[in-house]
Amino acid sequence: MSPEPIVIERPQQPYVAIRAIVSMQTISEAAARFPAVFAWLAARGLTPAGAPFLKYDSIDMPGRLEIEVGIPVGTSVDGDGEVVSGVLSPGRYASLTVVGPPSDLAAHTRALLDWATDKDLRFDQVRTDGTEQWLCRLEIYNTDPAVEPNPAKWETELAFKLLD
Repeated sequence: MSPEPIVIERPQQPYVAIRAIVSMQTISEAAARFPAVFAWLAARGLTPAGAPFLKYDSIDMPGRLEIEVGIPVGTSVDGDGEVVSGVLSPGRYASLTVVGPPSDLAAHTRALLDWATDKDLRFDQVRTDGTEQWLCRLEIYNTDPAVEPNPAKWETELAFKLLD
């Protein structure tokens, strides 16, 4: 766990996910789809290869966010139905690991973005007509709520791909 942001290298990582279009107020509805992704994996005899995550593909604050409710897998698999497959991009990421409830993540995200600006780091994203398109912007949920029900103890890593 890092008390302040750091730059890390992340390898390429295959994953499966369900896509959703949400607002800041409805992100939790999309996150409620994690059990469906886990069930999809289990039905195919596949096990997760890491912690579940939300991947923010497109952000047009405050009203429209295109996200993926994802789970890493050990090898590339084909999606079907509402489950899609993808690959998280390898490379350098600005990363911040925090402990606390999901309601605190907006403030931690702002801190990570500000830190990167202060360090003259650029993210792998483009802005068009007010909408940010991100190559890879992740919230990785390292704590299983079934094991630790207290949100104040949940560990989340923010990992945002930097421009190479």
